[in-house]
Amino acid sequence: MNELLVGDVKVRITNPEKVLFPDLGLRKIDYIGKLIELGPYILPHAKDRLLTTIRHPDGTGGKSFFQKNIPKYAPEWIEKTEWNEIQYILLNSMATLVWLANQAALEFHTSFNLFQKENKPTDLVFDLDPSEGQGFDEVSEVALCIHETLKGLNIKSWAKTSGATGIQIYIPVGQRYDYDTARSINEFFGIYFSQRYPERITLERMVNKRAKKLYFDYLQMWNGKTITMVYSPRATPKATVSMPVTWEEIEAGITPEDFHLLNAKERLEEVGDLFKPLLLQENIQNLDFVLKHTK
Repeated sequence: MNELLVGDVKVRITNPEKVLFPDLGLRKIDYIGKLIELGPYILPHAKDRLLTTIRHPDGTGGKSFFQKNIPKYAPEWIEKTEWNEIQYILLNSMATLVWLANQAALEFHTSFNLFQKENKPTDLVFDLDPSEGQGFDEVSEVALCIHETLKGLNIKSWAKTSGATGIQIYIPVGQRYDYDTARSINEFFGIYFSQRYPERITLERMVNKRAKKLYFDYLQMWNGKTITMVYSPRATPKATVSMPVTWEEIEAGITPEDFHLLNAKERLEEVGDLFKPLLLQENIQNLDFVLKHTK
């Protein structure tokens, strides 16, 4: 039996040679090493959030499943909390991250709220999803239009790639609003942008009715729902990572494939945690002025 000492915790490692990302030849032990590199960036943003993982026991080429409930065989030292009769893992330690990596959890999706404040999201999130036939450049163009409008309203916003095809825009609100209020603000912006850019943006949920317009998803941000967390790997052939990016990088034409497990450490050593401002009290935005238009 292989064990890895993580801090003062021994984590059992099974099948270390199993290949999880066949296109890259990344074995489970390699994946664990990459997550340990990402851990100092993942943990502050995962802390105290309800965690859902997507597990791929046989790697990206095999079957996968979502896991919300902590397995009965999980070690006692893993932190957890109950919500809606589900025992959620709290990804609050490096040892927990390593244990999850050993379980072949290849994606990490977290709640919009901390478990202590179950009805108040920490950020407003605009999820921009391309429709079939749209390229990432079109997603970038829309994201930049939204950013410019927000900047004109003195609203600071931060962006990350989803690691797949979209961009997610974050506005920190520091649990100022409950979910109903936060959604009404998101809906206001969704309607505004879809009316301002009717050829580019749609609020249509039905995929086959979107034509070639980008979907502005304001509904995902809700109690009990999750989003791919920042710095999460994705179960893609290239092992992409959901990476924070600057608005200048979006303008320069970055793509989700630019950021992956093989180069994430190098990038983070160079630019640091671009989402760290979301954790700081000083960046909380007051959007009360928008509420006047949501009644």
